[in-house]
Amino acid sequence: MSSSIEVSVRDGIGRIVLNDPPLNILTRDLLGRIRLGLEELRRDDSLGVLVLSAMGKHFSAGADVKEHLPPEHLEMIPEFLETIGTLDAFPVPVIAAVQGRCLGGGFELVQAADLIIAGESAVFGQPEILLGVIAPAACALLPRLQLGSAADEMLFTGDPLPAPDALQARLVRRVVPDTELEEATMALAGRIARNSPAALRLVKRALREGEGRTRADAMELAGHLYLDEVMATRDALEGLEAFMEKRVPEWAGR
Repeated sequence: MSSSIEVSVRDGIGRIVLNDPPLNILTRDLLGRIRLGLEELRRDDSLGVLVLSAMGKHFSAGADVKEHLPPEHLEMIPEFLETIGTLDAFPVPVIAAVQGRCLGGGFELVQAADLIIAGESAVFGQPEILLGVIAPAACALLPRLQLGSAADEMLFTGDPLPAPDALQARLVRRVVPDTELEEATMALAGRIARNSPAALRLVKRALREGEGRTRADAMELAGHLYLDEVMATRDALEGLEAFMEKRVPEWAGR
């Protein structure tokens, strides 16, 4: 991988780190590298959680505006949406750690995560409307985050949302001092990664496939997953037997 992105796995925690400061602009090249990193990581059965973060003062100021101009937009937009879709469909929980500016395409990337932890300096925004265009991924993802009218206001006005307001709107899970962002993120990742990778994949499936369903349908779906797939994994039997035998389980990841 180029120095513009870092991909690694350790102790069940996968990491993709944007490394093109100061603004970590999402060029087509960088988006392609993110997709390659995601495909590499999803093949690792030991993976229990993915952390998405960025080097420097800002998470990302968004996509490269030059690449949005004709005729390059015909390739840029589909590739951008493919990247967001690949992250959104990633099989294990995804945590985004955000500091500084998180705007435009950078914010849309973060919206595909399951949990967002923000540094105090974080500012979220979809300024596309100010340029006379729209934020295509955000139009689909922001409403899913259940921000209510806050999502509409962000998309209609292009106004930024500072970290405290993002916390109040329940966009982010917690806000911490910038100096503690890495520690807080990795602590949460560690608490997730200690669990069965197989179970984590299935609980994420149950959550995502249950979106938009009635509660009864969502529970029926989760019940079928439990009976048909959870109990077919080695980890389920290992976890139950380890509990009965009062020992620490050894996860196989499948």
